[in-house]
Amino acid sequence: MLKPNCVSELFKKRDLFQQIVLDWFREEGQSHPWRETQDPWAILVSEIMLQQTTVAAVRAGRRFELFLAEFPDLQTIAAAPEEQLLKAWEGLGYYNRVRNLQKTALAVIQDWGGQFPRSAKELETLPGVGPYTAGAIASFAFNEPSPIVDGNIARVLSRLMDDETEIDSTIGKRQLWEWAEQLLDPAHPRLFNSGIMEIGQTYCRPKKPECLQCPVATFCKTRNPEELPKKKKKAAVVLVDEHALLVRKADKILLTREEGARRKGFYRLPLRSQEEVADLTLIQTSKYAITKHRVTLHLYEVTGAIPGVSPAGDVSPEESWHSLQEVADLPMPSPIRRALEQALKGVSE
Repeated sequence: MLKPNCVSELFKKRDLFQQIVLDWFREEGQSHPWRETQDPWAILVSEIMLQQTTVAAVRAGRRFELFLAEFPDLQTIAAAPEEQLLKAWEGLGYYNRVRNLQKTALAVIQDWGGQFPRSAKELETLPGVGPYTAGAIASFAFNEPSPIVDGNIARVLSRLMDDETEIDSTIGKRQLWEWAEQLLDPAHPRLFNSGIMEIGQTYCRPKKPECLQCPVATFCKTRNPEELPKKKKKAAVVLVDEHALLVRKADKILLTREEGARRKGFYRLPLRSQEEVADLTLIQTSKYAITKHRVTLHLYEVTGAIPGVSPAGDVSPEESWHSLQEVADLPMPSPIRRALEQALKGVSE
């Protein structure tokens, strides 16, 4: 529920608000590799990478720098085979993101002569680029006056306005974008957008916000920050059991190449039904999460006949033998690779 007086008070002091955000960010803003460049390709990579990955994880693993070292420009990623893309993105999850990066690169080369468009409206025509990413490229790369709303900014705005509207509702999204546009400093969009986002990352955190230290605390109307922002009820968690096989033949291991939309092109351990593994030895159980699913992975060692494979040993077209050296270079979901490495360690011991 919106409290109109909160909005009007903030906008009356908009110039002061903008100046405080700018001054604070110039003095205390953190340095990240993607903030040291105005290359739209590098900024696109960072924004896509950070959509579902924390800043800490990207920084700790130098994933941004390593990815750009392998794909420094549009032409390099446009020509790359899918297996190379997936391997470079391994561990970051949501692998359609890297596929969309390649599609975007191809579109910029083919439709824009290899030069990124500057406006958010034009950037949104690129595959995989939504309103936030378009605004981020426009403002961070070209200093265009384009608003952005990510999770951090949505949290800051909802608390500033003491607004209980669900931020993931149609009305809530529209309102947040309107506020972001109205508050944006058109003269310094790169710095302002970076500043308001970082306030959400550092002070206006989801839990235990540091309100007393927040540079824009005097503008904030909420008295219950941890109760905001409001969101729609989450989808119910789905529990899933997977039964996988560890099958070795000399120095080779049997793997399946996935064809589903989510993990197409990745390799994993072959899966079987619970009935097919009933007589096998369970050597490991691990858990991982993917979207709303909570998966329990049961791993079984096969020393005789392979369930689901003919007596002649003919595996299905999706399954193939790979040397352990090859496995290290194949794209594989991180939970599966961890389970495999742990299992192989146990077998060798």
